[in-house]
Amino acid sequence: MTALGQPAVSRHAAAHDRAAAPAEPALPDPIAADAPLPHRKVIRGWLAPLSHRSTPLALALFALDVAAFAGTLAALVWVESALAKLALGVLTGLLIARLFIIGHDACHQSLTPRRRLNKWLGRIAFLPSLTPYSLWEVGHNVVHHGYTNLKGFDFVWAPYSKAEFEALPRWRRALERLYRNGLGAGLYYLIEIWWLKLFFPSRRQMATRRPIFLADCLLCAVFALAWIGGLAWAAIASGQSVWLMLLAGFALPFLVWNAAVGFVLYVHHTHAEVAWYASKAMWARAQPIVSTTVHLRFRHGVGTLLHHIMEHTAHHVDMSVPLYRLKRAQAMLEHALPGRIVVQNFSWRWYFDTARRCKLYDFEALCWTDFRGRPTTEPSPVPA
Repeated sequence: MTALGQPAVSRHAAAHDRAAAPAEPALPDPIAADAPLPHRKVIRGWLAPLSHRSTPLALALFALDVAAFAGTLAALVWVESALAKLALGVLTGLLIARLFIIGHDACHQSLTPRRRLNKWLGRIAFLPSLTPYSLWEVGHNVVHHGYTNLKGFDFVWAPYSKAEFEALPRWRRALERLYRNGLGAGLYYLIEIWWLKLFFPSRRQMATRRPIFLADCLLCAVFALAWIGGLAWAAIASGQSVWLMLLAGFALPFLVWNAAVGFVLYVHHTHAEVAWYASKAMWARAQPIVSTTVHLRFRHGVGTLLHHIMEHTAHHVDMSVPLYRLKRAQAMLEHALPGRIVVQNFSWRWYFDTARRCKLYDFEALCWTDFRGRPTTEPSPVPA
């Protein structure tokens, strides 16, 4: 403690917060595609100057998205047209996704330099998506980021092998077909991630039991009840249909949010050029720091509307880079490592072609297959 009773860490964070952002970092020299990949510490060192975090900027983004979410929900309650309510319900779901990305950054401790503030901002930003902060932190920060695309560890959109798929019960094979048909991403996230692993998960899904896990689940449940109850009260008070209000104001936004996050997670790690590994040794030899994620490029400012979450390679290289600096970080990586990073221009044709080709995975040949086990992509290089 200091003489004024203020923790030294807080003073350090405050000083960091007041400091001006560092000058634009110099671009590293490009490294040939056939040259050895630099060590992860070297690559992260390139991005270190971009990990500067700004509390005022973070709070402004947080406040903007909270205000947009609350304002859109209020407009939905106020308008009487069913079509207008449904349209506002879709917009509310997309705003939930923006808030979630803010919370995602806070959960990585990359939103502001203040750890406690990040935790509170993250919990609040996660509430509209009904995401328990502490459970997401374990599943995403520790498991997904620690073992990206390693089968048996990373569970997010992990593909089955042909033998594993054929061993599934018939109903589960049908569900997997639905998940991977290009239209089932939202259902996948709703069932496999949110329901099974986040919202009051069973001991089978989460053997570790911590008081904070239950507290965060209860916080989300209370928020959901308050949300539903507030909509019902508003409908009754204004003489509107309760069922329409709940459909447009709660169910539809929640389903749109699930569709959005399911889609985003799918395209981040599913691509003809992205490999999955069943062997930890092979995964480690592959040095998958830049090869297991996709930089999906959109037109018309969509990437900015999504808080640059699609500049995903940079995020996986260094989780401390805040979302408002990811675009520069991604550009630096693509300059320094030409030909090593999967960059894809988005189109619906590409998306549904990927969904058609990437059904199962051959972990020996390192290629995607259809549900019959027939290869649909070129094999990835086998790590030396």
